[in-house]
Amino acid sequence: MRQLSTHRRHPLAGVLVLLLGLIVAGGLYAAAAPGAARADTAEADAELVAEGRELYLTGCSSCHGQNGQGILQRAGGQYGPSLIGVGAAAVDFQVGTGRMPMAQNSQQAPRKEPLYDDAETEALAAFVAAEFGPGPAIPGSEYYDLSGVSEEDISEGRELYLANCSACHNASGIGGALGGGRYAPTLEGVEGVHFAEAMITGPQNMPVFSDEVLTPDDKRHIYASLREIQAEPASGGFDLGGVGPVGEGLAGWVAGIGALVGFAVWIGKHSVRAGKQ
Repeated sequence: MRQLSTHRRHPLAGVLVLLLGLIVAGGLYAAAAPGAARADTAEADAELVAEGRELYLTGCSSCHGQNGQGILQRAGGQYGPSLIGVGAAAVDFQVGTGRMPMAQNSQQAPRKEPLYDDAETEALAAFVAAEFGPGPAIPGSEYYDLSGVSEEDISEGRELYLANCSACHNASGIGGALGGGRYAPTLEGVEGVHFAEAMITGPQNMPVFSDEVLTPDDKRHIYASLREIQAEPASGGFDLGGVGPVGEGLAGWVAGIGALVGFAVWIGKHSVRAGKQ
């Protein structure tokens, strides 16, 4: 008993008791943790990646290479860019909006009807993210959920849009030409997740707006302002595509002034003096 009491007073006794308690607690947690659920999740992820691999090798590797390294043309141009480190968000955006696969190699991939369904797009995104290195993940609803957005938030989003986006996409979001066959696409009808993915990945000619530059709330407010603009009725009649004063002025000159000139010519030909001659 005296010997045990001596060991209890040892300076390391408390540390040993603490370590023993941690080991016991960790063992109990490991025994009670839902290991089967984790195994099922891992198995499901592996199946998703395997499905994505098959889809990638069939429909993507001819341009991007079997290892995602990209393929260069003999002339020096790039037939398909590298996918190393692009992440799941870039794949979901490009494939989910129908931009990929491209119908033909050109300056820019247009938005079109998607070739892959949602499940196949998810599998492709999972494969690229797992095999070709980490990158931006598919953004959650905090980037585009409009519930709880106030008028003040929309006003703030409008200011952010005009400062960062309108130079390319037009003040009303209908897009515009950039030169060299490139263009800023229209933002009409763009789904919230694709809007957020474009901002965090910077596809094609678009710069990257990271969360350090524009926070998720900033992006959500910009999206809300765009949706409000697109929902506004054309109070004056025809909105002429919403391209602004240039288009309206052209329409005024061609239609308005043209009609007046035509009417003046008609009057000149049908006047009394013209009839007498």
